[in-house]
Amino acid sequence: MGAANRELGPRLEDSLATGIFTVWNLTDARTAPPNVAPEFPTPEGRGFGAEWMETMALKGKPRDMNKWREVLLDPNVHFPGESNKYRRARNELLEAEAELRRMNEQVAAQRRALPAGGLIREDYVFESAADGSKVRFSELFAPGKNSLVIYNMMFPRWSEDQRAGAPGGKTAELPLIEQPCPSCTSIVDGLEGAAFHLVERTNLVVIAKTSPDRLGTYAQERGWRNLRLLSSRNNTFNRDYHAETQDGGQLPVLNVFSRHEDGIHHHWASEMTFKRGDTSSLDPVWVIYGVLDLTREGRGDSAAYPNLQY
Repeated sequence: MGAANRELGPRLEDSLATGIFTVWNLTDARTAPPNVAPEFPTPEGRGFGAEWMETMALKGKPRDMNKWREVLLDPNVHFPGESNKYRRARNELLEAEAELRRMNEQVAAQRRALPAGGLIREDYVFESAADGSKVRFSELFAPGKNSLVIYNMMFPRWSEDQRAGAPGGKTAELPLIEQPCPSCTSIVDGLEGAAFHLVERTNLVVIAKTSPDRLGTYAQERGWRNLRLLSSRNNTFNRDYHAETQDGGQLPVLNVFSRHEDGIHHHWASEMTFKRGDTSSLDPVWVIYGVLDLTREGRGDSAAYPNLQY
């Protein structure tokens, strides 16, 4: 991690203890407060650059979840104009949804209970998309947060992906084959909004093989301000953790790591991708398909969707 983060270390410890953080924005380093470099101001990557945005504090009191459950429970839900046929079918679906939820919880418990995976081979060195500074893998863990979720986005995209490129900006000037994947972009768009909340519970990073300059530029163009974005162009992380093919092609993969007393272990990966030959294993972080699954039309054709231009 850059010198700026090390200098801010004591203040970061205080922030984690008090629940008060400063949020930053990657737009213009000249707007930063004095003596703060354009680097991630917290180990979690709460902000992406050096523009002062706001101070956030955890406020209020926890909800009484038993009372909230009482508010929500209603065994006689009906909607205007529905027929008996609809209600019978909906109740059958409701039972199936309840069973699916039970299975999801069971699978999540199995995932959490996995024994420790292999220790990381090396303390990989990445480059920050904020300013190109070097960041070690071990430095991606904030104090008190022992899990790390990494999404490998395809930037560059699959060489045979002919979907539209970036609609404008410097990224649009790149050859299409060197531009980012539209599907990965839609995932990161969703993670951008969630990152603000996730940082309170875990560490989240997005990694790409492209240069830090290109990744930082694309982040500005997309308005990604809450995510920590790193380039893996000079290490073997992507290859080691199945986010890169033997010929150098990039793959969209989720990996989760866990910090233990004896070091950092691999915990879980979206291996269903390799079993099914599709990217449905990314559904937990892919907002658009969760929404489309609720519609009568469903997901539709995924060959041309999502896209960078509509």
